[in-house]
Amino acid sequence: MAVDALGVEHTYALSVRDAGRGARTRSALRWLWSGTLLSILTFLVLYPVAMLLLGAVTNANPVVDGFSKFQLSLSNFTEVMGNSNVHRALGNSLIACGGGTALAVVIGLTFSWIVVRTNTPCKRFIASASMLPLFVPPLVGGVAWAILASPKTGLLNLPLKSLDIGFRFDVYTMTGLVVIFGIYYAPYVYMFTASALRNMDPALEEAAEVSGASAFSTLFTVTFPLIMPAIISGMLLSFVVMLGIYGIPAVLGTPGDIPVLTTYIFKLTNWSPPLYSTAAAVAILLMVVTGFLVWLQQKVLSGRSYTTVAGKAFRPRSLDLGPWRWLTLALALVYISIVVILPMLALIIASTRRFLFIRDFQALINLQQYSFIHYEKLFDNPLTTRSIVNTMEVGFVTAIFGGMLAFAISYTVNRTQMPARRTIDLITTLPVAIPGLVVGVAYLWAWIGLPGGLYGTMWILSLAFIARFMPDTVKALSTSLMQIHRELEEAAWICGKSVLGTIRTIVLPLARPGVVAAMTLLFILAVRELGSSLFLYTSESMVMAVLLLDYYEGGNVGITAAFSIVQIVLLAGLISVANLLSWSGGGSSSIGRAG
Repeated sequence: MAVDALGVEHTYALSVRDAGRGARTRSALRWLWSGTLLSILTFLVLYPVAMLLLGAVTNANPVVDGFSKFQLSLSNFTEVMGNSNVHRALGNSLIACGGGTALAVVIGLTFSWIVVRTNTPCKRFIASASMLPLFVPPLVGGVAWAILASPKTGLLNLPLKSLDIGFRFDVYTMTGLVVIFGIYYAPYVYMFTASALRNMDPALEEAAEVSGASAFSTLFTVTFPLIMPAIISGMLLSFVVMLGIYGIPAVLGTPGDIPVLTTYIFKLTNWSPPLYSTAAAVAILLMVVTGFLVWLQQKVLSGRSYTTVAGKAFRPRSLDLGPWRWLTLALALVYISIVVILPMLALIIASTRRFLFIRDFQALINLQQYSFIHYEKLFDNPLTTRSIVNTMEVGFVTAIFGGMLAFAISYTVNRTQMPARRTIDLITTLPVAIPGLVVGVAYLWAWIGLPGGLYGTMWILSLAFIARFMPDTVKALSTSLMQIHRELEEAAWICGKSVLGTIRTIVLPLARPGVVAAMTLLFILAVRELGSSLFLYTSESMVMAVLLLDYYEGGNVGITAAFSIVQIVLLAGLISVANLLSWSGGGSSSIGRAG
């Protein structure tokens, strides 16, 4: 009996020791995984930002001096803060983005109400068409409106000239910048507010109407105040995106001598010698303004209750507008014409006419003036083909590796109890406050002075794009993962599946539409991105967005329009393929909805 007792005690001690070893091994593996993610994020985000800060407090030239000699000083900041050109650029940025944001809120909020809460005809078409501006590169939109509303040669000014009307459309003004910003970034506001309106209990509005409030009064005293978080989120996002855009101000602001922070930063790096340190200081100023707005968004929304969805089921009501529904349909068609149809017609005309100068309508419809000579010249240039290939390569690398990293981060943050996951989440969201142009300047400082040959390659462009759009991709994937109920993973674990096996056989198949959508989003954003590319390309790694800007600045409007059409066609094809892939996996995705 004593021997049996000793044997049992020995077996128990061995099992406890083995369990302890297993727990320590699992803990070490968990820390190894978190450490790996933190190392990657440090490489992608923290190191470039730290080098940007270092560049702003030194007078070294990273191209000539590298990092072998530099002196720390705050002279760049004091010089920037006292520079009247910086003050002017900052003021123009705030005015253009502030006015554009106000217009975007009006347009986005109006269309979300029309689509979600009224019986306006063709609502699905309106909802789909109004999102199209999101897929048009800002530079392409700017070029299209330069062709349409140039004060001397703009196509919209032809009928005014023919009718001897003195008024002329002039997009090279602050008003022009505000309007173009507003109409192209209204979809950001629409996305937030339409979702909030769909999820709002209509009983609150019905109670207001029972109390005697009119439909118009209810709209402004009940409906819009209750979706204020969505309005503020869309408004702040629109402002932040506009603040970091380079393409539209470069095309429309430069001819009218309206510098903004993004164009001023690029000008600093183009001077001889380039003022990299001053550019870094101005980039940090832009980053601080953006970061303050992101913080302000959180501050405004915290501490207040905007709950509109309770446990009781409801159906969003549809307001019967009567004959007025045709007016709302007309408003929607006018907006779609302004942001989609007119710019596309302008690009088609400019890309197929031999000469853009048009005296009258008779000259406009003269078919002898039309040909495909600009397309021939476009593809005769070897840089065009190289830029398309480079863009596709960078897009695929960004989408694949960025999508894999974003999935790993999303799963770690939302589905596990890994150590340091909150820190991982915080670093992942940091690029929200860093405009694309600032990312480009940061990567310039991080890699141009170091050996190894990373600068000027496809890889540095892909890394910059992955870091730039990390928050967008992680957010998109997190939404998909949170729709998958945990009991499916728990059932797989009970059946003996490992974590990796569960992810491969359960999570990934169910999240397939979300993963495809996130990777497609990354690809589209990489193809569109201009700001980050401006500081990182060489002649061998030039991408489409940069070459398009070169064509425009070289005065080749016809070739610029032709290249813009090529970009739009490529993006449309990619979006169509992605939709097919998402739909083919859509059937299985519904299994994982939380129920």
